[in-house]
Amino acid sequence: MRFRSVLAAALHAATVLSLLASLWLIFAYAPEEAVMGAAPKIFYFHVPIAAVTFTSVFVLLAGAIGYLWTRRRGWDHLTVASTEIGLLFCTLVLITGPIWAKPAWGVWWTWEAKLTTTLVLWVLLAGCLLVRGYAENRDQAARLGAVLGIVAAIDVPIIHKAVDWWRGQHPVVFGPGKSNPLEPRMMLAFEVSMLAFFLLYGSMLHLRLRLARQEDRLEALVEEASR
Repeated sequence: MRFRSVLAAALHAATVLSLLASLWLIFAYAPEEAVMGAAPKIFYFHVPIAAVTFTSVFVLLAGAIGYLWTRRRGWDHLTVASTEIGLLFCTLVLITGPIWAKPAWGVWWTWEAKLTTTLVLWVLLAGCLLVRGYAENRDQAARLGAVLGIVAAIDVPIIHKAVDWWRGQHPVVFGPGKSNPLEPRMMLAFEVSMLAFFLLYGSMLHLRLRLARQEDRLEALVEEASR
């Protein structure tokens, strides 16, 4: 238990330090874009946030399958935690995307394929949490949340391929056949920002799972006291 506490403290400390470092690199070290100035700096937030969103959904998928297979509460805790974190980061994707779109396309929102399928993902993640609230009992809530979570996970590869399948306008910065478009200082800021947001995801997941375990203990104590 002591070792776990030390690891958790190290994770949280690394998260804070990497976030501070990324902010300095983004706003004080990385140069502005030659044509659009400081506006494209939202890229350093938008792309890592999108990556964390997809990671959350894949962890949600693992938790959903694990729960449907074993019916163990620990898997459901993982499902709930990843759904909540994924919904938060998906919301940030839909906020930072239009901030980037306005100077690039001249409009805050366009029903471009990648944006639209990302909005669908947001609706599905929100639905995962809503169905839990209307379920008759915990097992039904977990099953409904898991099934809808699997459906949400199916949307992720659709988002990834949306630009290719529907020839969307969304820029593809990194990908097969593309050379690195960032100069070294920009690339360093991007890499540190990516690391910082993944550490933030790890910290949030750890704290949410810890809260879920404490809620289980509290529920068990209440049941025991009522007997």
